[in-house]
Order: sequence, then C-alpha cells, then structure tokens
Amino acid sequence: MAPVPRILIVEDDEIISNLITIMLEQKGYHVLGSVVSGEEAILKSAELEPDLVLMDINLCGFMDGVSAARYIFQFFHYPIIFLTALCDDTLLERAKSSQPYGYLMKPFTYKELTSNIQMALYNHSMRDFKTDKYLFGDPKKVMSALEAVIVTDTKGRILFFNPYTIRLLEIPEKQILMNHLKNVVTLFNNKTNEPIDDPIPHVVNQMIVVINEFNTDIITNNGKHRMATVIARPIKDDHNDLFGVFVHIKEKTPDQIKMSKRA
Repeated sequence: MAPVPRILIVEDDEIISNLITIMLEQKGYHVLGSVVSGEEAILKSAELEPDLVLMDINLCGFMDGVSAARYIFQFFHYPIIFLTALCDDTLLERAKSSQPYGYLMKPFTYKELTSNIQMALYNHSMRDFKTDKYLFGDPKKVMSALEAVIVTDTKGRILFFNPYTIRLLEIPEKQILMNHLKNVVTLFNNKTNEPIDDPIPHVVNQMIVVINEFNTDIITNNGKHRMATVIARPIKDDHNDLFGVFVHIKEKTPDQIKMSKRA
C-alpha cells in the first residue's frame, strides 16, 4: 500500500486554509499543518518533510510565496504548487524560478486541486534528485546535527537554522528567524579582546569562504563565551547564481580548547 501523501499548506487566509484542509482530508491526504508566512514555510518544510507544499503567493510576513518556494525547492527539493488570485506575466516569470509543479487560480474546485496534486506528486517522483545536489547537505542530517547550521540571504537575514542553533546560541526561535546574522551571532577574538567582523559582506562581495578558527568565541544570548570554529561560504542555485550564505558553527571540545590555550 502506497504511503499517504503528506502536505503542508502555506496560506494566510484562515477560511481558505480550512477549506483546503477539508478538501485534502476528503481525498485521504495527511495535512501536516498550515503556516501563514513564507519564512515560517521554510522552517516548517525542513522540520516536517512534506511530500508537497501548497503555497499561496501573497502572504503576510517578510517574503512572498514565490521567494519562499524558491528557497524551499533549492534547499530541500520539495515540490510546490502555487495558489493565487492574481495572474500576470511578471508574476509568472518570477514563479518559474522556483520550478513549481502547478499553478492554481483561486477559486478552484476539489477536482482541480486534487488532480494537480496527483500530477505533481507523480512528476516529482520521476525526477532524479541526488543527495549531493542539496545546497548545504541532506536536510535530515542538517536537522539532527549537533552543530549550528544557519543560512542567510545575501543581505544577511536568517532564512533557516537547525534546532541545535537555538541550543548553542541560547536564543529563542522568534529572535533568530529573518533577523540579521550580526544581531544573532556575536563573534569575539579572545586574544585581542576585539569583536570579529560580520562575515556575510565579505562572502557576498568577494565570493570567498571566510573561516574564523583560532581565538574565536561566540557570545550567547545569555552572555556566555564559547570557543568555536565559524565558517561562512557562498551558496549558489542550480543556475550558478549567488543564492545565500551558509554559516556553520562548531563548538570546540575541551581537548581542542586546551590545545589552543597552549599554542
């Protein structure tokens, strides 16, 4: 017996979201939940691993559905179907960049919704996605890693972070998402007692990898200093265009700290 498709709804109109949920459950699909903003959709996609995302284009929050869909598909390879009451050439051109599997105009019928979902799931299953094509690693491994993994846009706003980031930085989720990295991750040189520059501008402007490995502390939200290695590198989409910045923070072990103090 085939597994029941698991679907995430991204829709900021509660009435429409509830109607879609009823339609999906009537078809026998499992609704993972509903979120109202694009930035929430990125995090929930990583957390819930949906088989498909139904994405409204006009959303509340910092980003619209087209931008969110582009990140979700590039990061996790989950198929997207757009839902919208608007249709113009400019919007369609933008939507193409996220490689959607469908584009449904509101209002739509039960048959239109379910048939589009069936086709999208089938077409996605026929595509060959290799794990080495993920922009910053297999999502399951990233989510379970005991190291902080953060992805920002080219302006330094945090789009994604794994659960360990909250633990390492001792900061609530709401203070991380869409905040600038420099406001969330404070880097400090423990030898010179000086702050370390935000790596994002260097990565974006020079397209280089920035490594802070020696004498580097991160300062948590509670003021604790933790020695760490911090690596920031550019990430590119499948058209080789700069897409964002990957930031990896690995706290040093007690043995590594002892060695660094001897150096």
